[in-house]
Parts: sequence; structure tokens; C-alpha cells
Amino acid sequence: MAGMISAPRRWFGRLVAAAGLLVAVVALLIAPATPASAHAVLSSSSPAASAVVPTGPSEVVLTFSESVQKVPDKIRVIAPDGSRADRGDPDFQGAVVKIPVDPAGERGTYLVSYRVISADSHPVSGAFTYSVGAPSPPPQDTGDNSRANPVVETAVKVAKFLGYAGLVLLIGPALVLAALWPRRLSRRGPARLAWVGLGLVALSTLADLWLQVPYTAGGGLFEVSGAGLGTVLGSTFGAVHLVRLGLLAAAAFLLRPLLAGPTGRADGIILAVLGVAGLLTWPLAGHPAASPAPAVSVVVDTVHLGSMAVWLGGLLMLAVFLLRRGDERELGAIMPIWSRWAALAVSALLLAGVVQGLIEVATPSALVNTTYGRLLLVKIGLFALVMGVAAYSRQLVRRRVAEQRPGAVRRAVWVELAITVVVLGVTTVLVQTPPARTAAETAGVEAGYFSSTLTSSLLDIQVELDPAAPGNNSLHLYAYDKNSRPQPVVEWKATAALPSAGIEPIDIPLLPLSDSHATGEINLPASGDWQLKLTARTSDIDQATVTATVPIR
Repeated sequence: MAGMISAPRRWFGRLVAAAGLLVAVVALLIAPATPASAHAVLSSSSPAASAVVPTGPSEVVLTFSESVQKVPDKIRVIAPDGSRADRGDPDFQGAVVKIPVDPAGERGTYLVSYRVISADSHPVSGAFTYSVGAPSPPPQDTGDNSRANPVVETAVKVAKFLGYAGLVLLIGPALVLAALWPRRLSRRGPARLAWVGLGLVALSTLADLWLQVPYTAGGGLFEVSGAGLGTVLGSTFGAVHLVRLGLLAAAAFLLRPLLAGPTGRADGIILAVLGVAGLLTWPLAGHPAASPAPAVSVVVDTVHLGSMAVWLGGLLMLAVFLLRRGDERELGAIMPIWSRWAALAVSALLLAGVVQGLIEVATPSALVNTTYGRLLLVKIGLFALVMGVAAYSRQLVRRRVAEQRPGAVRRAVWVELAITVVVLGVTTVLVQTPPARTAAETAGVEAGYFSSTLTSSLLDIQVELDPAAPGNNSLHLYAYDKNSRPQPVVEWKATAALPSAGIEPIDIPLLPLSDSHATGEINLPASGDWQLKLTARTSDIDQATVTATVPIR
């Protein structure tokens, strides 16, 4: 009777744990991205932002911090009367973009808006103005380049998480079946797990290719044209993902006999080479390819990813199959070998993570003052926690408890798996977050960020202030109706005040980038809790005013 009662309790506990993990991972996936979701920054421009030049230039020159690529029709120069002042396609030369413009254009203020793809395949966008002769009311760009679709941003994170999960499900079973699996046990369960992993990696790769079109162009989930898809497939990002699909197809032919039974040494070596080549495709399409030391970063990230897949995949095989089905003699032979493998994988994981962290963070202050740095600290904390559990598991193995009481080891392994699944979620967010070295450059100071959605009876206003620190700050305002659709705004007004320091409200000049999005620049001279007052007028008689307290540190 006790056994009948305890079994449902065990399954209920596992269900609750799984639900908790799912909530944690989903929370990480839908966490709001910073406004600079791209990983390159505009270093300078000619004419400079807000400059007044005596005569119209024949070209506008944008200089970025790294090489960028074109997004079709996403670089525009708008004349004071709202017409297009740019003439012909912009010229891309590495990090420099030259936009031909009409030098005989009218006097007044011009708007330059841009959206390009940085070297690590992420979009970078923004806008600024310059004036010819004298300033005038700024024009409005009907195509808002500055913000990616939030559904697409979330879908990109989900696709990447599925890819990581697929690697774990594929590499773990393949490795254990090749080297540690007892002959008397059925291979059906691990084989199914490996095929699911292969399918997830393939699905994630195809989703990455599809989503890259709206992600870089700023469109919706299904706004994918043949031309846009062709551009993605012709890029480095597309080429790397196509190579990954080819490697997966080749690996599938060798994987089938391995999953069915023991195979020859040559097949195992070829499969290992294909696996390493496949792992290389992840860093080649992400941050490492654009780091200050790309060769080192690509190798280190490959080691990091492979070690993670070996360790976590092996743990999964232990928890789901071996510790439940293996007898005392089999576990006595398997566990010491696995313990050495795990120690080697964890050592490589730790070393690679330290090297990659040093490259991407660059300075100690960026570790605590940037989103990337703080996420890295969370990952380190979780890693330290799982290391403690792993040390406990290895103690049980050395004392040969695994053979006599496999349940104790199985519980420890499940805890390791639970924590490392959350680590995977953090990693998914990390690869979509600007590296600390770039975030610091973007802000020009130790970077911070403020974001909040303010609600009124008429509309909702999302306010974003970057870097939320003393000195120059960029303000972005987005208006939404009660159905979360963009709400056209006729006129924006914004002020900032610091009552505790006796600073009266300061008007913030706002530049409309679209009918529902405005931006402005303000210098906040002191730290404190600043009061932002925002007014949005949607018609001659309808307007809403909201306030926000912004901590400036």
C-alpha cells in the first residue's frame, strides 16, 4: 500500500518540478530586451547628429563600431518636407556606410534613420537629425526602423533554446550508447531521445533562418518575402545554418547504425568529426565571430557548447535510463568512467566560460553595470550551485553508493539537471543580449537601463531611458492602445524634474520617428529619483498624461 501511495507522490513531485522549470525558462525567454538589441553601435556620422551645416552635403556617412550589412530599404534620409532626400543605394564598406543625398535640397532639418545587420547577425537601428542652413521642425519617417517585433524577438529566443536542448538530447544518448551502454539493455528509449534531439536541432536551424528575415527587417512573424529570405541565405549567417543542416543530414546516416547497436571505430570517428564541425556553426553565427579575438572566441565557445552537451546529456541518460535499469555490477563499471568524463567536461566548461567571459565583459565594472554582465553573474551563481551538487554525486560514486543505492544518486542527478536547464535559459538570453563591451560603448558610460509601461484610461505608454545614469540619456516613447496595438499620437510632450535637488521640470525635445514612437535626448545633471511627466495627444480633444519615477544612479 505504501508503494502504491508513494509512486503517485513521486510523479506529482516530478510534475511540480517540471512546471517550475518551465515557468523559470519561459520567464527568461520573455524577459524584455534592452533597446540596443544589436551588438554594433554608431560611432560617428558626417554630418554629426544635431549639427547645422551651411550647405547640403552630397552624402551622409555613418561609421559603426564593426562591419555591418545592408537591410533592403532600411536606410533613409528624409527632407524637411517629408520627401526622400537619399539618392540611390547606400555604399557599404566594412564599418562605413555612405548614403548619397541631393546636395541641392531645401534648407531645414533632415532626418537620417537606419537599420543594418551587425557582424554577429543582430540588427542595429537608430535615427538622428542634422540641419542645412538653420533648424526647422523635424520631418517624420513613416517606416519606423528602431524596434523589432516583440513576438519575433521571443520566437528567436525560443528557437535558440530548442537548439540547445536538441544538442543535449542528441549528444548525450549518442555518446553513452557508443561507450557506456550495457549490451543487455534495450536501446529503444535512448535512440528515440537522440532522434528527438536531431529533430529539435534541425527545427531550430530552420526556424532561425525563417525568423532572421523579420528579425533583421523589423517585420512581423510571417512578413517573409522571397527576396528577404534570399538575402539571409546569401549571408554568412545563412551559409553557416545551411552547413549545419548538411552536417545534420550526413550525421543521420551514421547515427542510425550507432543507435541500433555497436558500430565500428571508423564510423565513430567520422561521427565525432561531424559533431565538432556542427558545434562550430553556433559561434560562427553569433557573438564569438564578432569578438575582439574571433579565432579564440569561436574555439572557446565550441568547447563550452560541446562540454555542456556532453555533461548535461550524460546526466540525462543516467537519470532516465542507467540508474533505473542498470544492475549493481553494471553501475559499478559505468559510474567511475562517467565521473571522470563529467569532471573533464566540467573543467573544460569552466575554463572556456572564464575565457569567453573575459573577452565579452572586458572590464570588472561592466560585470555589474550591464545587463550582459549581470546575466553572466546569475549563470556563474547557478553553475557554482550545480557544482556543489555534482561534487556530492561524485562522493557517492567514490563510496560506491551508486551500485547499492542508485536512488540517492538519481535524486542528485535530477537536481543537477533542474539547475542546468535554467542555466540553458540564461544562456539563451545571453546570446541575444549585447556583450558588456558593446553595451558600455553604446552608453558612453557604465551602462544602465530603465523601462516601464505606464497606463492611462486612454492608452499605454512604454518609456525607455538609456543609460539611466547622470549625463546624456536617450529617451524612447511608444504608444499602444488597450489592445496592445500601436496608437497614433498627434503630439508628444515630456519633462524631467528632480524635486529633491530643487531642479524644476526640464522640457525634453522629442523627435517623432513614427506616428506611435518618439525619441529625445536629455542631459540629467545629477543622481536621484527623477520624475518624468509624459503627455500624449491623440486628437484635438483627447490626451493622456502619465508620470514615472526613474532612479538615476
